[in-house]
Amino acid sequence: MRKAIPLALAAVAASLTAQASSHREAPFIAQNPSVDGTDFYMFNSYEAGRSGFVTLIANYNPLQDSYGGPNYFALNPQALYEIHIDNNADAVEDLTFQFRFTNTFNKLAVPTGAASNLSIPLINLPPTGNVPTLNRSETYTVSLVRGPRRGANVQPVTNATGGGTTFTKPVDNIGSKSIPDYAAYANQYIYTVNIPSCATPGRMFVGQRKEGFAVNLGEVFDLVNLVPLASVTPRDSKGSATAYKNVTTLALEVPTSCLTASTAQPIIGAWTTSSLRQARVLNPAPQGPVTATGPSPRTFGPEVSGGAWTQVSRLGSPLVNEVVIGIDDKDKFNASEPKNDGQFAAYVTNPTLPVLLNVLFGAAANVPPVPRNDIVAAFLTGVANVNQPAGVVASEMLRLNTAIAATPAAAQVNVGAALCFTPTGELVLTNPGCDPAGFPNGRRPGDDVVDIELSVVEGFLLGTANPNRTPEGAYQVYTDGALQDASQFDVTFPYLKTPLGGAPNGSNGVINPSPAG
Repeated sequence: MRKAIPLALAAVAASLTAQASSHREAPFIAQNPSVDGTDFYMFNSYEAGRSGFVTLIANYNPLQDSYGGPNYFALNPQALYEIHIDNNADAVEDLTFQFRFTNTFNKLAVPTGAASNLSIPLINLPPTGNVPTLNRSETYTVSLVRGPRRGANVQPVTNATGGGTTFTKPVDNIGSKSIPDYAAYANQYIYTVNIPSCATPGRMFVGQRKEGFAVNLGEVFDLVNLVPLASVTPRDSKGSATAYKNVTTLALEVPTSCLTASTAQPIIGAWTTSSLRQARVLNPAPQGPVTATGPSPRTFGPEVSGGAWTQVSRLGSPLVNEVVIGIDDKDKFNASEPKNDGQFAAYVTNPTLPVLLNVLFGAAANVPPVPRNDIVAAFLTGVANVNQPAGVVASEMLRLNTAIAATPAAAQVNVGAALCFTPTGELVLTNPGCDPAGFPNGRRPGDDVVDIELSVVEGFLLGTANPNRTPEGAYQVYTDGALQDASQFDVTFPYLKTPLGGAPNGSNGVINPSPAG
């Protein structure tokens, strides 16, 4: 074992380099942040009066600094962003929501004494009241595809007010001088929408939000430079390294009946992806600003893309590509579909993370016996009697039993469904603290998925076969020390909080003076 330590430590550094759910987790996607899917949430809506709805939240473009001007963080107009739903457990999408974006430059100009007015270098001019005067407008369309994602059964999602198919994405939070009340400004872009073949309208929001994922990035990157045992270090002893960051959110609230195949099959699986065109040509003489009569917004700039859509990012359950898939297969995982996940099965049944933690912490992180069928349940099939559908084809995605009622925010347990299991590994829904509406039964913003998954990987669900049990037979809980719970989020759609602004205003616009790590 000692001779293997240098090699194992090198592997730790490689495989743990992005335990931020899915922030910069693979070599290719780290170079393409606008299409980097960071987090995916799916849960029965717990906003008051919204029972019977499922909320889907796909976040993109990680680790946004609030002062990221003048361009800020527009989504890529040459990309395709998608949320996929499998409602018959065959590992193939049955419904796909497709998002496409358009960026239009409005050529705001000011008199300078030149022959004609010249375009300003900023994204905006002074606002009119609380409405920013924008030099770049972002709009988007959403389509619902039934059947294969590249099939012909495509219909537009429409605005329930007026019936239009084009929606506006609010500009990022520039600062209080540009947008005095950002929350009020952004809220006007929460749309009520008509979803094809769905009798009840849903809701939709696309825009910047405050990063909600909590993790101690610095310590994790530095060979897990913290004490991961809750019995030694309090679970919530550190602030999150992402607390001063923003992210871009695609949020949908859809009637449950529009997602499930039938009331007899209430369990759905879902994941989010992004795709780029297969070919790219760089134009050495980029086109000028796009106007209403100008060139296509999707060919603006130095890049022209074409060819088939090629998937470059994928995210279902959190942390899978970070702490399960080997670094040389991370780009391959991002390009793959759930139906082909058999090629990654060994990473799940024989995970490397417990071995690496054992190298770093010795007996404090014993290696559970393999094959790890408990992890197969958590990541590939769903947990029996909770969110495992009949006849499921093993495949990685987030699964939700829509028949399990939502837990109100004030009563949510941030370790999700973990406390539903007894120390012997049995599922007992009447256990004290049991919250079956939480991860891994879907995922809510307040679920502390880092602690849950670290504990599961180290044997939390193995019962008496768990080598990391305490001498008293209780669970051994592993933690990164960063707090994650429902109190950090709104209790209304889209749940993630107003993003931090670029101009100093309280905590807005300043770098964390005491960053974790």
